[in-house]
Amino acid sequence: MKIVETPLAGVLIIEPKVFGDRRGYFFESYQQQRYAEVGIKLAFVQDNISHSTRGVLRGMHYQLNYPQGKLVSVTRGEVFDVVVDIRKGSPTFSQWFATELNDENHRQLYVPPGYAHGFCVLSEVVDFQYKCTEFYHPEDEAGILWNDPDVGIEWPIKDVILSDKDKMNKCLLEMSDDQLPGFD
Repeated sequence: MKIVETPLAGVLIIEPKVFGDRRGYFFESYQQQRYAEVGIKLAFVQDNISHSTRGVLRGMHYQLNYPQGKLVSVTRGEVFDVVVDIRKGSPTFSQWFATELNDENHRQLYVPPGYAHGFCVLSEVVDFQYKCTEFYHPEDEAGILWNDPDVGIEWPIKDVILSDKDKMNKCLLEMSDDQLPGFD
């Protein structure tokens, strides 16, 4: 597998080695020892799958007291996947990084705890996988506004479909210190 570092510390693009022939393809989507060798050492405890349609935007989500590291990928379709550094005191606080994940490039993105994460769907449908390092705690769920002007994410679509909950998220600079993770 090939590891591509991003401008955000610990956020990694992982390009697995894909073996293809006339029958299709095969690749390892996760192998604990190999991922630990590249710095992904937290144990994954929960797998999630979401299914969405074109224009859906899910994000920008995080958990505060039970932060999750996430290894994300797409098994069908294509997304514009975004990570924002929301760790107060971080040298890259409020900076974002994005990449396209799809069922042809087979890329994965590792999002360490302490970052907000989200994506918008570029294809007709998408099946999106998350491996998480912490269990989901609904009472701990938090998020920042997807189109926060101070963060300035350059989304490839403007007319997005949001959940009611995501419409209520605040801008990053409106968040109090106790609503954001610290930087170690």
